[in-house]
Amino acid sequence: METKKNPDKDLRNKSLLFFQIGLVLMLLISWRAIEWKTYEKDDIDVGVVDLDMLEEEDVPITEMQNQPPPPPPPPPAPEVIEVVEDDSEVEEEVIESTETEEMEIVEVEEVEEVEEEIGDVPFALIQQVPVYPGCENAKDKKKCMSEKITKHVNKKFDKSLGSELGLSGRNRVSVQFKIDKNGDITNVRARGPHPRLEQEAIEVIKALPKMTPGEQRGQKVGVLYGLPINFVVQD
Repeated sequence: METKKNPDKDLRNKSLLFFQIGLVLMLLISWRAIEWKTYEKDDIDVGVVDLDMLEEEDVPITEMQNQPPPPPPPPPAPEVIEVVEDDSEVEEEVIESTETEEMEIVEVEEVEEVEEEIGDVPFALIQQVPVYPGCENAKDKKKCMSEKITKHVNKKFDKSLGSELGLSGRNRVSVQFKIDKNGDITNVRARGPHPRLEQEAIEVIKALPKMTPGEQRGQKVGVLYGLPINFVVQD
């Protein structure tokens, strides 16, 4: 009768595993055998210090020597005073003057103070504004002058030019001029949407009356003034 074996219990299935384990053990034993070392008993250092092997070092003994202090300096020699009798003649030394030559004093004329000339001043910064005719007694001369100039422009400026030139809507002409030291209107410039409007603005500003000139720190100066002229052209 043939004996039946359980396949899971058959050791031949694990022969490869046993072979690998045996190979690893042999390699481990071989490695330990190669690395094994033996030492002579005399070569082993047990960490004990032999005091007889230490050389004695001679330390030199230094002795502090007391040095004597330096001798004191010799006393100064006494000043010899020569006594001269009243009858003997004594030569007097003449001390020459160390003063330099006499200098001639020149009278300096009085220096005239030159007053610094002040340039043109903007209307917003002027201390004493130009006086427009009719504003002499006004409390706020600056406000009075602005109102007078605005009234003059509204009366003299021809607003119908806008429609004749084919313009429409809101238009603006910017004008700048100077009220010089004599109160006259000078350096009139204008910029607008058309040369005819600029020329009209210049002629209107030149027609302003002569004014009392403005002053800055007590000096009569030119005053720069800017004026925008706005008008609307009805379609």
